[in-house]
Amino acid sequence: MPEHVRTADGRRLRVEVSGDPHGRPVFLLHGMPGSRVGPKPRSMFLHQRGARLISYDRPGYGGSDRMPRRRVADVAQDVADVADALELDRFAVAGRSAGAPHALACAALLPDRVTRAAAMVGWAPRDAEGLDWYAGMAPSNVAALSTAATDPERFAAGIIPRSAAIRSDPARLLEELREDLTADDRLIVSDNTIRSMLLRNYREALRTSPYGWIDDALALTASWGFDPARIKVPVLLWHGKDDVFSPASHASWLADRIPRATAVLEPTSAHFAALRALPAVLDWLLAEARTH
Repeated sequence: MPEHVRTADGRRLRVEVSGDPHGRPVFLLHGMPGSRVGPKPRSMFLHQRGARLISYDRPGYGGSDRMPRRRVADVAQDVADVADALELDRFAVAGRSAGAPHALACAALLPDRVTRAAAMVGWAPRDAEGLDWYAGMAPSNVAALSTAATDPERFAAGIIPRSAAIRSDPARLLEELREDLTADDRLIVSDNTIRSMLLRNYREALRTSPYGWIDDALALTASWGFDPARIKVPVLLWHGKDDVFSPASHASWLADRIPRATAVLEPTSAHFAALRALPAVLDWLLAEARTH
């Protein structure tokens, strides 16, 4: 298994594969900021499920080359290039937080290859008709994402020093978020195993540059380049009711428009509870493969 995959346009993507090397493939798309080493089930769990989990650094993060002005839709070609390098024809896709819209892009744009897709605690498009996009969102997220949407240069100027500080001390990011975390989320991120995975994830995400984070935010708040309503494959939308980073109204909007969507709204959960839900989501993603 190569550490890097070369894309059709010549960029390098840093890839990591875990679990059963002969298992059913599932792509896991990370959050923002994030990387291929982000939280995931233990290798023993993946082996027991017969799952082969594939993660990679989106452009500009970790060991992957930057792709300036990328759109959410561009993820589909990168995932297809990684799948081709691994000689995979069909696969499932899961995305958490900022990875969720990217998982939906794969479902929409690779309908002959994606078996099922799961979008966990993600966003709807910022131009979603009839949705108050910022309603229920923490003020810190409103400020950051509205700046990304309206003044990209100012957003980038703020992220560059912030990412440098987090790279040297990744615990700073969790401290920045702490005020907006529910009691349940605080309990989850204080678990030693999860905390160490998150800190390793943030450090690797920002190891080489801040531009993965910058380009993610600009892509998420611009036109995605595809219409979620055109997704034909089964989609699981998992969301915590108390999420203030990506409000549950976004999942409801998507559920109303994606034809084969199944929505799961956890009444006492928030954003980081998606980490706890990932094993059950993987079971759902693999269920389709068991029928063939």
